[in-house]
Amino acid sequence: MNGRPVVVAAAGAVRGRYDGRVAAWRGIRYGEPPTGPLRWRAPVPAASWSGIADADQFGPAAPQRPNPAVPLGPDGAVRMDEDCLFLNVVRPSGDPPSRNLRPVMVWLHGGAYALGASSQLIYRGDVLATSGDVVIVTLNYRLGALGFLDLRSAGVDGAETNLALRDVLLALQWVRDNIRAFGGDPSAVTIFGQSAGAGLVTALLASPAAAGLFHRAIAQSPPAGSMYGPERSATAARSFLDRLGIAQGDGDALRALPVDAIVDAAAEVYTDIPREHPGMLAFAPVVGDDLLPEAPIRVLSGGRGLPVPLLIGTNRDEATLFRLMRSPLLPIRRAALQRMFDTMQAEQEQGVELPPADRMLAAYDGRRSSRGVRVATDIAFRMPALWAAAGHSAVAPTHLYRFDFAPPLLRLSGIGAAHATDLPYVWGEFGALPRDPSFLLGGRRDAAAVSERMRARWAAYAHDGIPGDDWPAYDADGRATLVIDRRDRLVPDLDGRLRQSWGERVLTFG
Repeated sequence: MNGRPVVVAAAGAVRGRYDGRVAAWRGIRYGEPPTGPLRWRAPVPAASWSGIADADQFGPAAPQRPNPAVPLGPDGAVRMDEDCLFLNVVRPSGDPPSRNLRPVMVWLHGGAYALGASSQLIYRGDVLATSGDVVIVTLNYRLGALGFLDLRSAGVDGAETNLALRDVLLALQWVRDNIRAFGGDPSAVTIFGQSAGAGLVTALLASPAAAGLFHRAIAQSPPAGSMYGPERSATAARSFLDRLGIAQGDGDALRALPVDAIVDAAAEVYTDIPREHPGMLAFAPVVGDDLLPEAPIRVLSGGRGLPVPLLIGTNRDEATLFRLMRSPLLPIRRAALQRMFDTMQAEQEQGVELPPADRMLAAYDGRRSSRGVRVATDIAFRMPALWAAAGHSAVAPTHLYRFDFAPPLLRLSGIGAAHATDLPYVWGEFGALPRDPSFLLGGRRDAAAVSERMRARWAAYAHDGIPGDDWPAYDADGRATLVIDRRDRLVPDLDGRLRQSWGERVLTFG
């Protein structure tokens, strides 16, 4: 193979890059520009092309408010543009040992449905592709108001819902139709994602439109309960229109807006909605349309999701990151938590009562100052994962984990295994974040060992659905949970006390 490998796929011929370890094709268009009359409309498949298209640079990231904590690419080389429907393919350079097609892992990045891109250095894919002998696909999808706002609820004619989810479905169709040319097996596709990306994974498991497009799923810290029906969606849409001074239903004015104005208004809504309505995200998949007729957490917990094997888990100390960053996304103070629980109670089905607060708090010993962080971790991430695992295990093999590893500095500072700290371990990419102090007090050797085991488990799961002989599937009897730490250990019913305190009934917003 030379330094510029060419692949002829159904969509057209593409020329990538080869560095001796991996062959990579970056910036392949899978959707037409979602601009002008296509703004807030379902994506249109990219037209096939003649000749050879260069695919050696990342495509533009979706428009978003720049965040120094989330660099979108190397040295600021990645630009943002509303024309963002591009994907990337990375595979090991040599032939697979078996001479067969390699399994495919399709990554959905996180970022609270408003931030991030496939071009982030941590998702480069070289280490995971080579160590796991898999084909990696990463992709961009529309974010924030352009990808998740339900303008239909604000009377905008022609506006469609769940645009980002439709983008992901289109990308999965591209993988189905084209990945064989890159050496990937279209009958062995694993979707995996973290945070908002994992939320999209759970949404796909609950979407009839996704049937047949993937064969295994991995959800890392999914906010599976944070998807809302028309009333809550309309709250965010009205807030967005008010900030722009645009009347409800004025689709022409919305489509004529410069994209910067949309991003600025969306950033205000992103911050203000969770402050005004604790526990609610401004942007999230919308429940009640053709893609998501019912809330994913209810579908999965009821054992009615697509019968696809699922690996799901959370980090032990998810909410410490939100406290550290003073993020409004999770309610941590007692008053905000109480407002959230009051709202949840009002939105439950008639006759359904939340567990008494005293009983729930009984699961949280220790200092009162840490209770809010732990309650926020569990209501946003751990309990939805437990409910989803319990229900989905009735229809497909399900594996549950908790990621506990933290190097000394993060442990001593109280950050611990916070939200997103698992990412370098899955991808094998340490040092991808600027000025990362994680290993100032040591722990790098242990981290490398944890990463090697974690990558081996994720890749083995993509190959045959078994993430290690020492990790049995979750079921209602044993509730086996793998704790990923300096030394992995299997714990039966790790969350027993938590389940008893919160109860078995699924709690969610309306």
